[in-house]
Amino acid sequence: MPDPTIVAIGGGAFRYDDRYRPRPSALTTYALSLTGKEDAKVTSLHTATGDPPERIASWYQAWAGSPVQASHLALFPMPNHDDVRAHLLAQDAVFVNGGSVANLLACWHAHRLPAIFREVWEAGVVLFGVSAGMLCWFDNGVTDSFRPQLDPFGLDARTAGVGLLPGSACPHYDEEANRRPVYQRLVGDGTLPAGYAADGGVGLHFTRTDLTAVVTERDGSAGWRVEPDGAGGVTETRLEALPVGR
Repeated sequence: MPDPTIVAIGGGAFRYDDRYRPRPSALTTYALSLTGKEDAKVTSLHTATGDPPERIASWYQAWAGSPVQASHLALFPMPNHDDVRAHLLAQDAVFVNGGSVANLLACWHAHRLPAIFREVWEAGVVLFGVSAGMLCWFDNGVTDSFRPQLDPFGLDARTAGVGLLPGSACPHYDEEANRRPVYQRLVGDGTLPAGYAADGGVGLHFTRTDLTAVVTERDGSAGWRVEPDGAGGVTETRLEALPVGR
């Protein structure tokens, strides 16, 4: 059985060509390569934006002409699969798109998905996602789900992360001006535990709960380990990324 695997992407799971057609980014291609199959079965969840039809249609368009066997799991207004657990366990990979991680987690808890995802992860299905789809696998992190300013999430049962990866997380580390200082403040003052941040275009590859690779499709981008320094600040360690898709 394959090892439990998560690829947490800080930003950039899909790109658009000159005809505005979505195409998988190098990070998405990397995540799917971990299945070892060209015709991998991969399902997507767009819970974080309320399962809008245009997002779901774009997902299928991205795989047009590809051997990848794409599907989706919608939860609004009710699940589109009679047996959600069986559908997820039948996949080679599961992708979670961005949006509101607080709303995503509230919905997932209502449908008992965290326990199912632990089973899916332990079965060796590759889990990957971007932004909210990065944050959801950790215990907690920083989000703009509640207001334009950034706040912590996952500090109580209502917004608790799935918790397959311990600690906190922050996507878009170099893409949004407030992400880095707010995340550092929350880790430094003890509101959030130590964790990982990812620049846009960077994927953090975890095998079980160990970080085993950092990959990027953008020059100069990196992953980061952020830990409290015991004096109200943080120690930030740059995690150099290996280029993919070049």
